[in-house]
Amino acid sequence: MSLNMCILGRKSNGLNILNISRKVQCRALSAAVASPQPKQRNSQNVVLVDGVRTPFLTSGTSYSKLMPHELARHSLLSLLQKNRLDKELIDYIVYGSVIQEVKTSNIAREAALAAGFSNKTPAHTVTMACISSNAAITTGMGLIATNTYDVIVAGGVEFMSDVPIRHSRKMRGLMLKANKAKTLGQRLALLSTFRPGFLAPELPAVAEFSSGETMGHSADRLASAFNVSRGEQDEYALRSHTLAKEAQEKGYFTDLVPFKVQGVDQVVDKDNGIRVSTPESLAKLRPAFVKPYGTVTAANASFLTDGASACLIMTEEKAKQLGLKPKAYLRDFLYVSQDPVDQLLLGPAYGIPKLLKKAGLTLKDIDSWEIHEAFAGQIVANLKALDSDWFCKTYLGLSEKLGSPDLSKWNNWGGSLSIGHPFAATGVRLCMHTANRLVREDGKLGVVAACAAGGQGVAMLIERYPGATAD
Repeated sequence: MSLNMCILGRKSNGLNILNISRKVQCRALSAAVASPQPKQRNSQNVVLVDGVRTPFLTSGTSYSKLMPHELARHSLLSLLQKNRLDKELIDYIVYGSVIQEVKTSNIAREAALAAGFSNKTPAHTVTMACISSNAAITTGMGLIATNTYDVIVAGGVEFMSDVPIRHSRKMRGLMLKANKAKTLGQRLALLSTFRPGFLAPELPAVAEFSSGETMGHSADRLASAFNVSRGEQDEYALRSHTLAKEAQEKGYFTDLVPFKVQGVDQVVDKDNGIRVSTPESLAKLRPAFVKPYGTVTAANASFLTDGASACLIMTEEKAKQLGLKPKAYLRDFLYVSQDPVDQLLLGPAYGIPKLLKKAGLTLKDIDSWEIHEAFAGQIVANLKALDSDWFCKTYLGLSEKLGSPDLSKWNNWGGSLSIGHPFAATGVRLCMHTANRLVREDGKLGVVAACAAGGQGVAMLIERYPGATAD
């Protein structure tokens, strides 16, 4: 029986997303309560020294004439400049990318060379949909934990303004054969097999290969399965944009580095997708995927975004040797995978309980939650799943529901719905916002979690570094 059929109509207790406060007050940790200590997994501490990102822009705007490796190059150079670090100190570079430019398939290497890194610095590219830069970071953690390298740059880049569009397979086959044809007769024979339909282009897939369903349709079905109303989704989307706008105006996005784009008059210095609307305006929008009765709209879904990010990770010992002040410890992580049809977007609901159990922590021990917002309905569905006895017992093997995270600690600076979501660059943003929020909100432990195409997900545990700043 599908998840959609099983849960339809059920309501989890204790969650009323409409009551989420738009004004989030920072909470000081109580001195009377002992600080939780996560279990140590590695022989040496891995630290997140710092991270940067380009402004995240809606596709087709100021970055539209660039190539993706140029965005990645800017993030690499900005990271080094911000930390006054020489390129020769970098042992390895890992970048994530999802929809790849065919001319720069190993974009990590091309961006590094364009940024002036030594050709002796190895670099490779990973892809894991929306958690690609998470995969880059954890790949770096693995290289450090095995004593292979000390200093890693991990990041991600996505460029939706110019995606590769191919000829149809029949046309590609005809062209390859024509390239091998040696005589005029052979070429004419091939030409006779041509049909106008061969000219139909192939765009990058917007649907799951395994199911043939778009992520928007999956989000609509998930929202229906968990009884998430259109009003709840619009309210959450409004919350995301409102909090992002507040954080932007307060100067909290210190990971953002301005970019002077050639041919663009003004310096690009802020995310351009943040728009605070009204409940009335949001309610007027029509369904984007399941028409006419769907609940996912353009306003309560993340939008196509261009952007790049990069972060510096290393051993704590190495950071001390270099005189660097880290932001946080990277304490633990895990990946999850489930049914890509009915449970495509439930990565956080699967990953968070497993991560907390692995680290010996509870919901109350977490001071900052940074969860990727693919769709407002996806976020609310994951919250309801965690607060559902039935779901937690049936699918997670728990004795009871995990419960609902404290929403006053949840995505307090907005999220992918408002800031933007360049697929492979989002993971670094989530980690940096977690690290900087822990400083500004006087917290100790933060959790990053995200869903991804293919029914996969990630959960990461981050701990504030002593003396860290949010600059």
